[in-house]
Order: sequence, then C-alpha cells, then structure tokens
Amino acid sequence: MSRAPWPYYARPRVGAGHAFTAEDVATVRARQAELNVPQMFEWVHETAPTLRGAIDADVTEVPLLVLDRSQWRPVDPPGGMEVRLLDADDEALTAALGVEHVGFAAPGTAPGPQAITERDVYEVDAARLEYLRTRIRRGTSVTAVATSEYGPVAVGTLRPVGAVAEIVAVATLPAVRRQGLGSAVTAMLVEHALERGIETVFLSAASDAVARVYERLGFRRAGTACFVQ
Repeated sequence: MSRAPWPYYARPRVGAGHAFTAEDVATVRARQAELNVPQMFEWVHETAPTLRGAIDADVTEVPLLVLDRSQWRPVDPPGGMEVRLLDADDEALTAALGVEHVGFAAPGTAPGPQAITERDVYEVDAARLEYLRTRIRRGTSVTAVATSEYGPVAVGTLRPVGAVAEIVAVATLPAVRRQGLGSAVTAMLVEHALERGIETVFLSAASDAVARVYERLGFRRAGTACFVQ
C-alpha cells in the first residue's frame, strides 16, 4: 500500500524475467479491487516489453528522458522572475500546488487564460500539503518555483533516491507559458541534483512537444514510459 495520500501505480518487478500475460494483469487488478484502489499501471516499455500486449486497456505512451551531463546547459529565468527552492514551511507551497493543478488541467505547452485567479481558488488537500512538507524536511522531495510579483507561476519537484533522481510535476500557469519558466525551474532542480552528487536525473515528458523543451536543456530520449489509468 502507498504511504502517500494517494495510491501509486502498479509496476512490474524489475528483472522479472518472464513474459507478462493477461492472467498476470487480472491478478493485479483483483488485488487492486480488494484494496479499493484505482486500477492503474506504470512501466518502462523497454524493460517490460510484453506488458503492453497483456493489458486490455488504453495505454498512454510518453517519452522517457535522461540527462546527458555533457550536453547540460543551465538556464536563467526571464526578466522579472525569480527561481528558488522552497523550504518545508514556506507559505508558497500552497500556491505551488495550485500552479501544478492548473497547469496539468490544461496540458501541453500552448498559452491559455488560466492564471493567478485559478491558482488561488484551488483548494489544496491538507493531507497532501503536509505529506509534501514532510518529504521536503526529510530531503526526499525538493520543490522549486518560479515567482513573479504575484507569487509562484511555475513549479517542479525533484525526488532523489540514492544516486538517482526523478523530476516530476513541472507545470506553468498557461497565461505565462512560452517564456522559459518551466525550463528555468527544471534547470534549478538539475543543478541542485548535481550539487548533491546525483549521478542520474530522469523525467517523463507529457508529449513530444514537451520532450523537445527538455532536450534543449541536455536531456536525451532513453525509452518510453507507459501508463494505464
């Protein structure tokens, strides 16, 4: 069971060494139903190539990218913006989660009308906020924001585990997209990871268009991330 205030995806065990079948998937789904959690799956196609055909459901496939340190290029935020890491007790964490919600509700890279108002009316779940604060205190999550005079307008999070770290939940308010804010947030998280001695930094992009943004920072495509919800 997940210790987070939300359920995790079911994932295949690395190195399982056998072809996945529809029966395997049915067994997992039965267990998910028993636990009363959503029937969600997540895997890397290249490490579990037979799972795609065993799941009788729509599969979302997105680019999986890994930082090529030889191609890494730092990025400065645009004028009038500041990028910084948040402490566990930073009041901006609530607004940062609002940015994440609004950004992912309008996927892609295209600008849109959603801005500060939509960010501020979003009701952040108290359990989720406290969970994030706890992870930041423990050093298992690092959240960065780009801020304007109106507070956070872009956000991203780094999740380090040993010498590996994943960048997740990079989002920008649609009203200020295509100004390099997502890139600036990602760059700060990468710099922090490298300063900590992280050897591998990876992420999954929501689309090819989003992947190209990360490729300009020095990430390269390494595989395909698959999801079923």
